[in-house]
Amino acid sequence: MTETNPTTDDDQLPAGEVRHQLTVPDHVPMVALLGQRDEVLKAIETGFPQVDVHVRGNLITMTGNAGDVALTERLVDELTQIASSAQPLTADAVERAITILTSATTDRPAQVLTMNILSNRGKTIRPKTVGQKDYVESIDANTVVFGIGPAGTGKTYLAMAKAVQALQAKQVNRIVLTRPAVEAGERLGFLPGTLNDKIDPYLRPLYDALHDMLDPESIPRLMAAGTIEVAPLAYMRGRTLNDAFIILDEAQNTSAEQMKMFLTRLGFGSRIVVTGDVTQVDLPGGEVSGLKVVQEILDGLDDVAFCELTSADVVRHRLVADIIDAYSHYETRHRQASPDRAHRRPDRQERRR
Repeated sequence: MTETNPTTDDDQLPAGEVRHQLTVPDHVPMVALLGQRDEVLKAIETGFPQVDVHVRGNLITMTGNAGDVALTERLVDELTQIASSAQPLTADAVERAITILTSATTDRPAQVLTMNILSNRGKTIRPKTVGQKDYVESIDANTVVFGIGPAGTGKTYLAMAKAVQALQAKQVNRIVLTRPAVEAGERLGFLPGTLNDKIDPYLRPLYDALHDMLDPESIPRLMAAGTIEVAPLAYMRGRTLNDAFIILDEAQNTSAEQMKMFLTRLGFGSRIVVTGDVTQVDLPGGEVSGLKVVQEILDGLDDVAFCELTSADVVRHRLVADIIDAYSHYETRHRQASPDRAHRRPDRQERRR
């Protein structure tokens, strides 16, 4: 915790401005707090451009509007707690901390950004937003969890991390990862190779995530032993999965019947996480997505949670969130401009076109 030092020269400041000073504890290295080449300090100044931030030794002085200075002071205090946990600070962490501080939540940046899920080969997987933290906590608290949101929000990646964590803690005996083999404009019959060769590209993102979380040499051994299974959704029919952590990815491409089939695979001692983006449905012929209707069907059911992630939870390039919002605004305008066109069947002349 940083120590706030009162200043005695506020009467010399312009009207409406204040000056606060914080003393960073000796056990927190200033280079860890300010970042390499002052990367973190520059991000603080970018986040609060109306506040003058001056650093001398372990004393940080902030001058500006009272409200902005108070927020900057809280930010520095949260960053100090993160730095004291030996977690490296980056400009991205500063931006996410500012978002948390300025949003309608009781969560603190240090609580969110220091929550560790899994560590492997020097890399730690943790939530980066309040929405991701709530999602992870829902997985801990419920048997069936639906993570619904746009691309880049960490739905699948965090679920995979929780699955590996549960396996390592011996809470489950195996991990089952599945996806529907449906993609935009493609059919399995047109792909070269055997059936496994055709299916493998659809499951590749799951393999990639596994390689981030486990030693690569251990993955073939675990798969050969059945401890980790990666398979298309069609292979789930007729099975009961006990003592397993089961993840259904790209669930927006399941039909309502497939979703029911999958959810009823749940056995004793198992957990299910279903992830998907209802704005990117690739089902043929306008078929209704099982992910779109399942919330209405299971709403209010005990031990089932629905977590809605948004563009605010995107952890890819900053443009991804902007692109998602732009598409959302476009679709909203399009629906408002022609509210009935999207729902009516095309007439004969339109079908001929």
